[in-house]
Amino acid sequence: MKDHENQIKQWLKENRARGARLLQILVRENSTRGNESSTQALVIEKCRQLGLALDIWEIGSDDLKNHPAFFCDRQSFDGNPNLVAVLKGAGGGKSIILNGHIDVVPVGEESSWTHDPFSGLIECGKLYGRGATDMKGGNVALLMAIESLVANGIKLKGDVIFQSVIEEESGGAGTLAAVLRGYHADGAIIPEPTNMKLFPKQQGSMWFRITVKGKAAHGGTRYEGVSAIEKSLLVIQRLQQLEKNRNARITDPLFEKIPIPIPINIGKIKSGEWPSSVPDSAIIEGRMGVSPEEMIQSAQVEMENCLRELCAQDGWLRENPLKIEWFGARWLPGSLESDHPLMNVLMRSFMEVKGEPPVVEASPWGTDGGILSTVGNTPVVVFGPGITETAHDANEHIHLEDLFAASEIIALTLLKWCEVAE
Repeated sequence: MKDHENQIKQWLKENRARGARLLQILVRENSTRGNESSTQALVIEKCRQLGLALDIWEIGSDDLKNHPAFFCDRQSFDGNPNLVAVLKGAGGGKSIILNGHIDVVPVGEESSWTHDPFSGLIECGKLYGRGATDMKGGNVALLMAIESLVANGIKLKGDVIFQSVIEEESGGAGTLAAVLRGYHADGAIIPEPTNMKLFPKQQGSMWFRITVKGKAAHGGTRYEGVSAIEKSLLVIQRLQQLEKNRNARITDPLFEKIPIPIPINIGKIKSGEWPSSVPDSAIIEGRMGVSPEEMIQSAQVEMENCLRELCAQDGWLRENPLKIEWFGARWLPGSLESDHPLMNVLMRSFMEVKGEPPVVEASPWGTDGGILSTVGNTPVVVFGPGITETAHDANEHIHLEDLFAASEIIALTLLKWCEVAE
């Protein structure tokens, strides 16, 4: 085993420029929602060069769309395929899924970026561009780990199942499609941008829409109407209290450094059409966090009961009750024991590379890990080289040193978990 570890470490050290170049190429492709195909083609070609067994398909089957875990408002997935590429093992070892998403979020206001959002610029050890940290850097770490095995002729007992999926940023349809296609394993690693921390637990989340009714009137006699905006303030205050109550129940030490473990975020408000009119409706949209051990349905009921109580306490809302809808994207929560064998193996590999134990926390956001663990029955650890703070932000970037370290940690984990075939 020691010889194989040394081979891998030496190969990864000698091929750092190769990894940085691959990430540059991927970042320079715009793979926002509906535009994943060109980037996916590059990943497919890389996997073909590595001699992996390829499974390429367009998602969107009735089985997927009718599944209870499917939450996506995308009308068509045509032309933007999923990819699963397998490094087949000799048999007798544990299998592993290495899952990464190829889609990225929009760049936002381009004037906020110092450089072109798809430049792939390397400066002072950092690589810049949308997707560099979330999560093309993690994907490259996976591919480098696999290539280090292939290049050194190291045969494993267990299968290594690399997945490059679409649609993670909008609810995980790509990973759900892979699960329904039959891909399961003894463990999984998702290299989301964790700042090199290990996340055995991930919160879930879901989008909500609350419609508030008012009564229109002229602004000069606003007392003759009922402002939907003013009633919305009552709703927001009640949601803030609900958030406080829910988080007070979180005692898991993995959350102790996260200020708000399961936030309720108001992301969008729409109301009114004229400054001199009392608005007769308001729409509040947001995201509700779900704790790792909580059922999605239980969280929904708690919010619905909270708003029902508000309506009972307010005369107008009692006669004109709030309407709540659960729509759009949803991420299932996931939880793994901190002493699970996969955690132990990953922690040992981390210590070998970094010389210190990793920080173990709970994820502050949802990932595809919830789908892999709850639907696919596959134990998941989220661990990756990206920078949590720059994900989805302008000037997104990744530290290349972290990418190289993550690739080595993951490669050593593959040796231990899947075992080397003699």
